[in-house]
Amino acid sequence: MSKKYVYNFSEGNKDMKSLLGGKGANLGEMKGLGISVPPGFTITTESCNSYYENGERIKPEILKQINEQLQILEENIGKKLGSIDNPLLVSVRSGAVFSMPGMMDTILNLGLNDETTIALAKKNNNYRFAYDSYRRFIQMFSDVVMDVEKYKFEEVLTRVKNANGYEQDSELNEKDLFNIVEEFKAIYKKEVGREFPMSVKEQLMLAIEAVFRSWNNNRAKVYRRLHNISDKLGTAVNIQAMVFGNMGDNCGTGVSFSRNPVTGEDELFGEYLINAQGEDVVAGIRTPKNISVLKDDMPHLYKEFVEISKKLEQHYKDMQDIEFTIEDGRLYILQTRNAKRTPNAVVEVAVSLAEEGVISKEEVILRVGTEEINKLLHATFEEKSLKEAKQLTQGLAASPGAAVGGIYFTAQEAVEAAKTKPVILVREETSPEDIEGMISSEAIVTLRGGMTSHAAVVARGMGKCCVCGCQNMIINYAEKTLKIAGVTLHEGDIISVDGSSGKVYLGEVDKVDAKFSNRFNKLLGWADGIRELKVLANADNETDAKVAFEFGAEGIGLCRTEHMFFEEDRISLVRKMILASDTNERLRFLDRLQPIQSEDFYKIFKEAQGKSVNIRLLDPPLHEFLPKDKNTVKLIAEEIGISVNQLEAKIASIAEFNPMMGHRGCRLGITYPEIYLMQAKAISSAAIRARKEGIEVNVEIMIPLVGLEKELAVLREQIVELVEKEIQLYNADFKYKVGTMIEIPRACLIADKIAEHADFFSFGTNDLTQLTFGYSRDDAEKFIDIYKKKNILESDPFVHLDDSGVLELMKLAVEKAKTTKSGIKLGICGEHGGDERSILLCSKIGLGYVSCSPYRVIIARIAAAKAAIKNVEAAVNK
Repeated sequence: MSKKYVYNFSEGNKDMKSLLGGKGANLGEMKGLGISVPPGFTITTESCNSYYENGERIKPEILKQINEQLQILEENIGKKLGSIDNPLLVSVRSGAVFSMPGMMDTILNLGLNDETTIALAKKNNNYRFAYDSYRRFIQMFSDVVMDVEKYKFEEVLTRVKNANGYEQDSELNEKDLFNIVEEFKAIYKKEVGREFPMSVKEQLMLAIEAVFRSWNNNRAKVYRRLHNISDKLGTAVNIQAMVFGNMGDNCGTGVSFSRNPVTGEDELFGEYLINAQGEDVVAGIRTPKNISVLKDDMPHLYKEFVEISKKLEQHYKDMQDIEFTIEDGRLYILQTRNAKRTPNAVVEVAVSLAEEGVISKEEVILRVGTEEINKLLHATFEEKSLKEAKQLTQGLAASPGAAVGGIYFTAQEAVEAAKTKPVILVREETSPEDIEGMISSEAIVTLRGGMTSHAAVVARGMGKCCVCGCQNMIINYAEKTLKIAGVTLHEGDIISVDGSSGKVYLGEVDKVDAKFSNRFNKLLGWADGIRELKVLANADNETDAKVAFEFGAEGIGLCRTEHMFFEEDRISLVRKMILASDTNERLRFLDRLQPIQSEDFYKIFKEAQGKSVNIRLLDPPLHEFLPKDKNTVKLIAEEIGISVNQLEAKIASIAEFNPMMGHRGCRLGITYPEIYLMQAKAISSAAIRARKEGIEVNVEIMIPLVGLEKELAVLREQIVELVEKEIQLYNADFKYKVGTMIEIPRACLIADKIAEHADFFSFGTNDLTQLTFGYSRDDAEKFIDIYKKKNILESDPFVHLDDSGVLELMKLAVEKAKTTKSGIKLGICGEHGGDERSILLCSKIGLGYVSCSPYRVIIARIAAAKAAIKNVEAAVNK
């Protein structure tokens, strides 16, 4: 039996998404639910992969199955593709496993030619409708299948409307449309080099191949890279019988969400147009009506649509994005899918569905992604600054947030400018071609389009600030100017965009941090009740610590003392200490630095109130602190009483060829023990001061870059001796531990020996990744993107923890450490500590905590809960 490549909608269901794509699977599911769906069939994702394997040709066996399903469709509907009596028209849509706005646009009305258009007109006694459908088809087919630019057709439409004083496309009459069709065919012939195809089978085959080719277009590739979607999935093709929203005033088309995708409120949110086809709504060609108006226009259909929306939401257990068409007073559902929404709506919808008993708390946590949480940290505009700002325009609040940047009018210009400064992309309307510019921009502003336009939907999915429908804007692409509210702005001029109100302001408006809703706090409470990993934060000062604890950090997992050295009031002392001619001179400067460091530590202990604080002793090579500009060199030379030449020679002698692998970390502590002892004394004095004030102190002293157990043994002995003396001298009782950062592959291999001298391990995965791969994290960006594009690397190992190399070293270190000390504290404090994928891996190898930047603490809390849920699921499925 030959392999099945083509499925009738009645044969599909939502669990066949990988084979039928999201669109095809949902059409099959709705058919099974008894919802009124125009009939059709799906060509599978495997057919797409076969197309590429077969040298970009469709195999004969797939062609045979397509023709068989087309015949079944014709028999079921009583119409025939190409018939001059009762012609069947179909739509052709791509349908990847994951919704991808960068993919191929829809082709409607396929099957029309000079003869079938007349047949359609006679059948419906409506020549205007028939030629309106034909001109749409020629333009869509030319654009999507043959890459003829849309503006060439739009110029014809604009000229005819202007000549007749029409404002809307719907005012074009039968004669206008006939003439437009002839002009459109002439454009096709000129651009493509041959006549517009009159063979409907040729139209269909060319359209199917165009869908397959769209899988590998640049826009789709960019989108897949952005969202970590595999290139191997392929796209399905959906062939569906046309229903017509443009036959008259009892027809229409629209897009609606079962809940508000901006706020998450439980209310229908959408738009529709009377006497129109679907592309009219999303393209912003006409101003649509709010879905609520349908209650007055067609009350019985509005009631039916509300019932279907709720039915689909309950069935899919999620908010739905629904496309519909009304033909001659009958409602058809063309598509449903889980709706894209703002980050705030992601949380509001998920938590409210749990409150309604539709989904579990665990499902809520799994649904809220890292990117959504990250985007919830969007700023808003400061009220006082907002009142003083000059408002330029009011559009639709398509996607919330506050953004400030220079205006650019094309995607290419936005991408280039965004390399050096924040950018706002300003367009008449966006299309999939603009995807890279949208990614690079802080916000998108459009002249046309509604709440379900391309700009609005894509921006919401990205969490980008967006304002649509600013109708008083005049964009001159040639001169690169924007005229708005009597003001002429040029490329690069600054505007401020408020995606929550739809307002755009002149110049820069001050921003303030976001606040979380009650439902978001409820979600965090659920996550904290489920997770097993502790979440700590990397904080180098009291301000960072304060933010971290406000976001729910359970301690400080990394305090980098070198960051304190760069402060203005101490960098001079640090430089003089490094440049000291002997130990005694170095000690003089260290004595002056010690109370300054002690003050820093005290302030962090005060914020921590007994929570653990892990302080890493000096890590970077000393040359990083030394001046590079001539004025500073001259100033320091005068202060320490040597010539500029002598100082420059000294600085040159300290510089290293490969500083990341040189004289740094514990190696400094071994060669200059006075530096680490000064820091240990500063920690002790800060802890003693805090305890005198009744503040609990739980400090961990971390020795970095250990690769030999003797390095740790020597330094631990010195530090413990000093701390114990301080405790006895001042009769103090603070808690302290001494441990190390595991960031050298050799340390992983001898972790059992190192654990003999350590109370804790903290994996520094930035350096561990760097040293395991032999990649410089500062320079690897030059080739990592190329490696990803060529599938040499699946992802950037500095972003997502490498599970086949670095993780294996960590796993080995954990196992070895526990053979020596079963209760040793183990955690991670590299950048991976705030990455969801990496946190899941950390939980699997038995770490007790992750530490990340303060602004990723919330991400880590939810990611840790996800890890716990997935670990339980994995255990159950064993």
